[in-house]
Order: sequence, then structure tokens, then C-alpha cells
Amino acid sequence: MLAGLGVGALALAEGLKPRKRLILLKGQTLEEALPATFGEWESQTASGLVTPEQAGRLAKTLYSEIVQRTYLDQTSGAEVMLLVAYGDTQSDLLQLHRPESCYPAVGFTIELSEPLDVALGGRASLPARRVIATTEERRENIIYWSRLGERLPRDGEQQRADRLANAMEGYVPDGILVRCSALGDSAGAFAVLERFVPDLLRAASGGARPALVGTKLSNELAALRPT
Repeated sequence: MLAGLGVGALALAEGLKPRKRLILLKGQTLEEALPATFGEWESQTASGLVTPEQAGRLAKTLYSEIVQRTYLDQTSGAEVMLLVAYGDTQSDLLQLHRPESCYPAVGFTIELSEPLDVALGGRASLPARRVIATTEERRENIIYWSRLGERLPRDGEQQRADRLANAMEGYVPDGILVRCSALGDSAGAFAVLERFVPDLLRAASGGARPALVGTKLSNELAALRPT
């Protein structure tokens, strides 16, 4: 009986093992997918960004591609630092690392971390997080979001639940973390960031947008602005 139960459990585990790949970044790289210039924003050479690699060697195995840019508003002079980290496989061993863990690992204190819905136009909104990370010399104001397959988890607990849900559905999905940040006064910085994020997503090509925010939200954005 015990042997039969063991065989049954093994068969069930094998049957639940994820087998289907779910890849939303198709036919291009992140570097190609993200517009270098849009509206008043123009990308510059990035410097001074906190990167996943700084938080540990393991991060180098987590991501297939990392794009780092600094965007300058040609009218106001505002600057936004953008880091996008993409992993083509999200599993128990390989999963997105969030700023709340990366920043403390390189000496920052997390002063604030809270959920935020970024208005994108119409009824569309992006589930994200607002974070303030500080050192004695630097105050970094961050809006970031993550995508895991077609899901948009906004904290570590939800990310673990979504990873399990994907596995139960038989998928090994890709994943992405998009981090936008600005230095200095938090009120002014977040006002800039909440303007930058919708501008960036509306400027992204229709083919690239699902990789950034998932198919459902991408379709909502396409309905707002023809591509």
C-alpha cells in the first residue's frame, strides 16, 4: 500500500511539473523594445544606478538581459533612471529580486515601501510599488513593477503565490522587473515618475508592451492610443 501511495504521489508530482513556456518578449531584445526617445524624454548614458549585480553574484544568473538608461526631460531638465531586468525563466531557483532586498544589500535603508496604482489614462492603471531608499548621501525615489507571465505581483508574497499558480497551470513563464527612479525631494520626484511611466508605456511598440505589463493591460493601453 505504501509503495502504491509513493508511486501515486510521484506520478502526481510529475503530472503537475510545469512543461509549457510562456514568453511575452518575442522577436526582439529589451534594448530594441524600449524607446530611446519619446515625447520630451531623451535617453542619456546611464551612471550611478543600483544594479542587481551589486546585490550579489547570483543575480547574474537570474536575468537574461538588463537595460540601464537615464532619461532627460528636454523641457524641465528632470532626470529619471530606468533599469529593466528580464529573465526568460522564472522558477523556484530563478526569480525576480525586488528593490526592497537589492537596495539594503548595498547599504541603503528602505524608508518607505507601499503599493501604488499608477494611472495610465482612461480606466487603465498599473499595479506597482512606491519605494524610498536612502543613504547619508543619497535619497532615491522609486516606482517599480514586476510581471510574472501574465500576472503583475506587487510584493514578494504575491510573487510567490503567482509563481505557484503558474506552475499549477503548467507554465514556466518569463518575468520582468521595471524600476524607475529619481533623486532628491520625494514629492517632486514622484510627480515626475508618475508622468514618466505612462509616457514610457504609451511610447513602447505594441509588440513590446505585453513584455512590460502583460497582454491585458497592453490591450487597454492600445485602446487608449493607436500604435
